[in-house]
Amino acid sequence: VQLQASGGGLVQAGGSLRLSCGVSGGSIESRHMGWFRQAPGKEREFVAAIRWTGTTTKYSNSVKGRFTVSRDNGKNTVDLQMNSLKPEDTAVYYCARDRSRYGAGLSVRSLDYDYWGQGTLVTVSS
Repeated sequence: VQLQASGGGLVQAGGSLRLSCGVSGGSIESRHMGWFRQAPGKEREFVAAIRWTGTTTKYSNSVKGRFTVSRDNGKNTVDLQMNSLKPEDTAVYYCARDRSRYGAGLSVRSLDYDYWGQGTLVTVSS
């Protein structure tokens, strides 16, 4: 299974970006999917997750109301729409696949995800 994140770049504060994660080598249909980020000098942190059905989402408090996670199981993709970006959103963003099929809930722990994309850099200038 391979995950490929794209869509990062340089944007001014208040702007928007849309990240996309394409998955090959396996279907995401039965898996929750997550987005994490890691800023320079900081630990990786949870950003958002979406249930395998697409009906439930979870966000970190720092992005709630500004970011929206979505998925297209037919295309095997997961997107992260980021609006009202702030300089503190600057980080490498990673998509990840939940290690459990049809899991009970959405996890914020990186250890509950087994496959990871290579990351895409988002830089927000002030």
